[in-house]
Amino acid sequence: MSQTLLRCEGLTRRWGGLLAVDGVSLELALGQVHAVIGTNGAGKSTLINMLSGEIAPSAGTVALMGEDVTGWTQPRRARAGLGRSYQRNTIFPNFSVLENCRLAAQASYQRPWAWWQAAARCERSLTAAHEASARAGLNDVLDRPAGLLSHGQKRQLEIAMCLATAPKVLLLDEPLAGMGAEETERMLALLSELRAGHATLLVEHDMDAVFRIADWITVMVNGAVIASARPDAIRSDPAVQAAYLGGH
Repeated sequence: MSQTLLRCEGLTRRWGGLLAVDGVSLELALGQVHAVIGTNGAGKSTLINMLSGEIAPSAGTVALMGEDVTGWTQPRRARAGLGRSYQRNTIFPNFSVLENCRLAAQASYQRPWAWWQAAARCERSLTAAHEASARAGLNDVLDRPAGLLSHGQKRQLEIAMCLATAPKVLLLDEPLAGMGAEETERMLALLSELRAGHATLLVEHDMDAVFRIADWITVMVNGAVIASARPDAIRSDPAVQAAYLGGH
């Protein structure tokens, strides 16, 4: 049986009179990529923000590794094994690739008592940074300022920074946005390689990529789930075709 690492039940978010997310329930299992698709404004990013702890739900619960984390802050969830990336780049452009990864690792392994040692010399953080960079395919650009990377490499760096915190659950918000064909292939290869040790939630608009990589797809419309099934069932679902896929 698949091991469920993240589960939400009845997750709801209201902004005044606007119901942004309406009673969403889903599970993320170890070894699976679970894609969430929908048009702009469907509530996908709001859902990720609630799962990560960035915003509080109006109703519903979130469980991480079997523990209720609904009231936990984002940093606490991150330290418990939840990592995320954002739609926009959230890197430190003037720092090297390795330093970006080291800072991410350091954030999850804080040692305020070690005042006598420079943080940059923390062997644990450096080792995590090197390992994450290697997994993301960035070994050849470790010393390059992050701001000078290509768009695709910047997205890879965000994944590497996420991996440096040793997460078990990955929440990835449009990691393929703005990528060309070659960059998309590299990212899909990385996501496939990461599948074995993680449970991954993927929000993405590239439908070709979604149907190639996802093990399970949840479709949202106006904040609510209209379908949640394996890719072949989603592709042939009349309601999904009418609402999102346009009959293709």
